[in-house]
Amino acid sequence: MKIVCKNKKAFHDYHIDKTMEVGIVLKGPEVKSLRGGRANIKDGYAQLKDGELFLYNVHISPYAFAVHSVADPLRVRKLLLHKRELRKLIGKLHEKGVALIPLKIYFINNGKAKIELGLARGKKQYDKRHALKEKQSKRDLQRTLRDRD
Repeated sequence: MKIVCKNKKAFHDYHIDKTMEVGIVLKGPEVKSLRGGRANIKDGYAQLKDGELFLYNVHISPYAFAVHSVADPLRVRKLLLHKRELRKLIGKLHEKGVALIPLKIYFINNGKAKIELGLARGKKQYDKRHALKEKQSKRDLQRTLRDRD
């Protein structure tokens, strides 16, 4: 599994309840660009439209050597998942404060690009501060244990 890009900011801004792996419909030059690691999913989100799931605001840079078609880097891309998975997701997405956030893009062994989506709830400011304090205290503890040895 080759990871193309990760959304580290999502874990800071959201509580991730559940994750799922979905496929993505890409054009040829976009695949080549992804293989080069030229993607940004920081502002991306997935949304239902007409019973299908689409990915918005994910920037995949145009491939430099593409000659026949230059795609819009921010175009809306269709996500692929089974109907029963989609039905489960529809019920959860209609709750207030729930969003689908892309967590990472990667290639699996057979060469297909996949996206890991997270069912996310927004964190409050005090939750973010509390998480940072916990992270800092763990770092300090590890540092003191390492220095003691």
